[in-house]
Amino acid sequence: MEAAAVRRDPTVGDTARAREATPVPVTADPGPLGLAAFALTTFVLSMFNSKLVGAGGEPVVLGLALAYGGLAQLLAGMWEFRTGNTFGATAFTSYGAFWISFFFLVQFVLSKKVIPTADEGHAVGLYLIAWGIFTTYMFIASLRTTAAIALVFILLAVTFIVLGIGNANTNENTIKIGGYIGLATAAAAWYASFAAVTNSTFKRTVLPVIPLSR
Repeated sequence: MEAAAVRRDPTVGDTARAREATPVPVTADPGPLGLAAFALTTFVLSMFNSKLVGAGGEPVVLGLALAYGGLAQLLAGMWEFRTGNTFGATAFTSYGAFWISFFFLVQFVLSKKVIPTADEGHAVGLYLIAWGIFTTYMFIASLRTTAAIALVFILLAVTFIVLGIGNANTNENTIKIGGYIGLATAAAAWYASFAAVTNSTFKRTVLPVIPLSR
């Protein structure tokens, strides 16, 4: 028995027929990767900012900042463009670029004393507060995503601003507070990633993220 012929519109051209015959590729959700990369890198850096780990180990952050927080998150942002998620594409691409810029800032600017010592704290403070401004308006946009994502962004905005103020004033106690808030941010981002991976794998809601009204 011959297979049934596929019915096609005889009025369309060759290009349209080719497009019709081409299956649309399924793209996995890159969000959990971006969130995990952000969470882990933020967690490690925040352990040093909060003084829970000795400052001598801080260079370990650089490898994570470049490869995982930076490159992996940047790729997640590019894949979000493919899925049509403007919010995810903007967030992951931007924070991937943040971690890459952080690597270069520490490795080639601060460590080589390119900025005069008297101006270093103000420069780093400005850098962090500027990211805090970006994160604040991304928080507003996140209010139409999920509660889990919105929590990540409000905590991150506060983290950037507190760390920026601490660095601008060379205040170790303020930086330490920023480190603790950063740990909370990392925990929230890890939860959001864990929930997305688990819910997708189990094909049902195992860990709630609480969608916000649209």
